[in-house]
Amino acid sequence: MMTADPAIFDPPPDSVAFYTESLQHLVESGIPFMLSGTYALGCHTGIVRPTKDLDVFCKAGDAPRILSYFMHLGHDVEFEDERWIGKVWRGNNFFDVIYNISSASVPVTEEWFRDAVYAEVYGIDVRITPPTEFILSKIFIQDRYRYDGADVVHMILKQHKRINWQWLLDSMELHWELLLIHLLNFRFIYPTERHCVPLWLFEELLGRLQTRAELPVPNIRVCRGRLLSPRDYLIDITEWGFADVVGKGLEESHDRNK
Repeated sequence: MMTADPAIFDPPPDSVAFYTESLQHLVESGIPFMLSGTYALGCHTGIVRPTKDLDVFCKAGDAPRILSYFMHLGHDVEFEDERWIGKVWRGNNFFDVIYNISSASVPVTEEWFRDAVYAEVYGIDVRITPPTEFILSKIFIQDRYRYDGADVVHMILKQHKRINWQWLLDSMELHWELLLIHLLNFRFIYPTERHCVPLWLFEELLGRLQTRAELPVPNIRVCRGRLLSPRDYLIDITEWGFADVVGKGLEESHDRNK
């Protein structure tokens, strides 16, 4: 059992009361959830920083149940984005109900709950996001206003023995290059700590890179940048003819209609 000292996260007193009550209600609801974000980072790495909310992770099927539960308690609730996030409000305070990462490409599943990790937060015992799943929740966040790569490398540094590397690879199967980027970033930042990442994983990813380089480029020009930042790569889709994550780019569609 780990302990997260709420005082070091610096929320105002009314927020503390809201968070405490909300976590107690979540536990009483019996709906499976885990606390992530700043609180999980602090428990796993010792890094503390101010936070403005709670990140409550759950499976997609449980998100409506949590929102409905709090709505019947008199809170305001909303689906901010149907693809991945809802919110529970009381006055100016809120917590997020997250069931997919922001790129909508890695949903929270039952497997996220296999590794039971608990912490005491605001005097309440709650499950927190394990290291592997924490990395999955951060790995796509690369926006001009927010980059969570530091959280990823710090988690690897402090919790590499507890990371399920095979499952991390399996979960990133479609976007394995992004995993490789973060692992290379770790090696650059910590040149004396490269043993923290299994050699077999580097060999696997670098082997894929070599094999892919020997094959012809895809027929459709694709920009996957909006998986990392919806705003920063919009011009690639709207003006430069690249396909978004799904569908065809403007230039390809036009060429095939000639």
